[in-house]
Amino acid sequence: MGQWWFCKIVLLCLGLGFFSVLSGGGGCVDGYLVEDLVVGLPGQPNVGFRQYAGYVDVDEESGRSLFYYFVEAEEHADSLPLTLWLNGGPGCSSIGGGAFTELGPFYPTGDGRSLRRNSKSWNKASNLLFVESPAGVGWSYSNTTTDYSCGDDGTATDMLTFMLKWYEKFPDFKSRVLFLTGESYAGHYIPQLANAILNYNKQSKGFKFNIKGVAIGNPLLRLDRDVSATYEFLWSHGMVSDEIGLAIMNECKFDDYVFPNHHNVSDSCNQALADANRMVSDYINVYDVTSALLSFYSRARASLAQNGTCFFVTKISVGIDVCMNFERDFYFNLPEVQRALHANRTKLPYYWSTCSNLLNYKEEDGDTDMLPLLKRIIQHDIPVWVYSGDQDSDVPLLGTRTLVRELAEHLNFNVTLPYGAWFHKGQVGGWQTEYGKMLRYATIRGAAHMVPYAQPSRALHLFSSFLRGIPLPNNTHSSSIA
Repeated sequence: MGQWWFCKIVLLCLGLGFFSVLSGGGGCVDGYLVEDLVVGLPGQPNVGFRQYAGYVDVDEESGRSLFYYFVEAEEHADSLPLTLWLNGGPGCSSIGGGAFTELGPFYPTGDGRSLRRNSKSWNKASNLLFVESPAGVGWSYSNTTTDYSCGDDGTATDMLTFMLKWYEKFPDFKSRVLFLTGESYAGHYIPQLANAILNYNKQSKGFKFNIKGVAIGNPLLRLDRDVSATYEFLWSHGMVSDEIGLAIMNECKFDDYVFPNHHNVSDSCNQALADANRMVSDYINVYDVTSALLSFYSRARASLAQNGTCFFVTKISVGIDVCMNFERDFYFNLPEVQRALHANRTKLPYYWSTCSNLLNYKEEDGDTDMLPLLKRIIQHDIPVWVYSGDQDSDVPLLGTRTLVRELAEHLNFNVTLPYGAWFHKGQVGGWQTEYGKMLRYATIRGAAHMVPYAQPSRALHLFSSFLRGIPLPNNTHSSSIA
C-alpha cells in the first residue's frame, strides 16, 4: 500500500494524475515508471499512450551503457507484441532514424522546436523499442574509450545483454511476443541478435525469448552481391552510360570485393567505378534516386539556422519532408529535449548526431555473409521477411531479391506465392513472393532506402501484415490495413 501511494503522489506532482497506476510492468514496480517515464516532450501533441526513455548498463565494469526509447502502442498496449527496431550505419541512431524520422509516433516540425503526429506510426500495430547501438552512437556511451573500437560480435552481445536487462525494467514483456526489425546495416545487426537469442534460449533453463519473426529492409546481406547490384541499378536507371556499365561488367570481379581496402579489385575496375560515381554526380541522393537534389539540403540547413524554418524546402518536396534530418538534429540538441528524454546523463563533449563519428567499427565485418544466419533463424521456425524500397541504389532490390531466392534454394524451399503485385488503397504497393511459407520478399513501390520515411502508409501496411503473418493483398478489393 505504501509503494502504491508513493507512486500516485509522484505522478500527481509530475502532473500525470490522469494516468492509471498499475501493478506490474506498466506501473510503478521497481520505480521504473518514475525513473524512465517521459512526462512529455517539448512541443509534443497530446497523446493517450506512454513513452519511456533512459539507459541500460550493459557492462558496469567498463561503464558501457545503451540509450533506449520505448513507446507503447496507441491502443491495447497490454496485449500487442513488442517490436525492436535497429538502424544501421554501422553507427547510426535508431532513435534519430527509426523513431523520429521513419516509423515512430512523432516527426519534428519545421522550426525544429516541436513535434507533430505521424499518422502512420507503427505503434498503431505494436509496442515499439528503439536502441542506440553500439555504445558511441547517439547518447549511448562507454567510460572506456577502447570500447569505441568494436564490431558485429560485440554489438550482438551487448544487445542481448540490453534486452535481458530491459526486461527487468519491463517484466510484463518477458512473455510477450517479440519481433526483430531494422534496415540497412541492421541486415547484420538483426540476424546476429536473433542468432544470439537462439543460443541463449538453447542454454537457458529459465526465461526464454518469445521471438516470432524477423523483418529487415534494404539490408546489407552479402557485400559482393550488394555492391555489384548498386552499379547495375545505376545503369538500369540511365544514370551510367553503356560504355561505363560494360567496363564495370568486364573489369570488376565483385566476388573479390571486400572491406576495408578493396585490395582485390583491379585498377581498371576502380577507374570504372570512379567514372560511374562521377557520372551519377553529387546531385543525386543514392538512398533515393528520385528525391530532391542535394543542393536543396544545404539550403534547408541554412534556412533552419537563419530563419528557424525549413518550410520553403518542404513545399517543393514530393510527399515527404526533406528537411526532417536537420529539424530532428536541431531538436535533439535542445537541452530541454535531452532532459525530457533523460538523455546525455554524462554530458557528452559533442553534439548528438544521427550517425556517429566516434566509432572505429570493424569494416571487415561488412564482408560477412548473412545468409547462413538467416537460414538458421528460419530452421528454428521463425519467419523472415525481407523488403526493398525500389528507389534505393545503395542496397538495391536487384541484389537483395536474388539473395533471397538463393536463400530459398539453400533451404530447399519451393515458391508458395508466385512473384506478383500487391495492393494498397487501390494502387500497386509493390511486388512480393514467398518461399516455403517462412521466407517472404517484397518491394515497396516508390520507397527509398528508409522505406517508412518515403512511403509511410505502404510501410505500415507491410508491417501490419508481417505481424499477422499474412500475405499482402494481391487484388484491389482487399481492405487496407493502413
